[in-house]
Amino acid sequence: MTEPEDGVKPAPDVEALEQEGEIAADYLEGLLDIADIDGDIDMDVEGDRAVVSIVDIKGGDLAGPSGEVLEALQELTRLAVHRQTGERSRLMLDVGRFRERRRVELTKIGSAAANDVKRSGEPKALQPMTPFERKIVHDAVAAAGLRSESEGEEPRRFVVVLPA
Repeated sequence: MTEPEDGVKPAPDVEALEQEGEIAADYLEGLLDIADIDGDIDMDVEGDRAVVSIVDIKGGDLAGPSGEVLEALQELTRLAVHRQTGERSRLMLDVGRFRERRRVELTKIGSAAANDVKRSGEPKALQPMTPFERKIVHDAVAAAGLRSESEGEEPRRFVVVLPA
């Protein structure tokens, strides 16, 4: 979708996003049943994307040590939504509040990197991260008054914090 010439983004279609969340929840409930894992599913709309969370999970680790299982599960869920709607989904999936905890951790990493760059005056490259993780770091660096950019190719793409 391209932005209109006036630069104003159209309001998100909340009804369509809620439908994405419902499709995703049904898909995930089926997966949890197959895997014999208990968990509750919460759905919400944040900005321009549906957000589905598996909470109170019992009987399995669906995030993985570094979130790699969560990323794969999110991609499968997006594909399930696409199959039913015909539209590409930007759905965000969280499991056991993994992303919430990771967001706090990444904000600290971004802020610390910005402070290091302010002190040294030298650019600082961080470890490779997922698009979700890079976005949070970019936001933290911007909040600290510096700028950053992503470099490299997936899956080894990383953030570089630049001096003012």
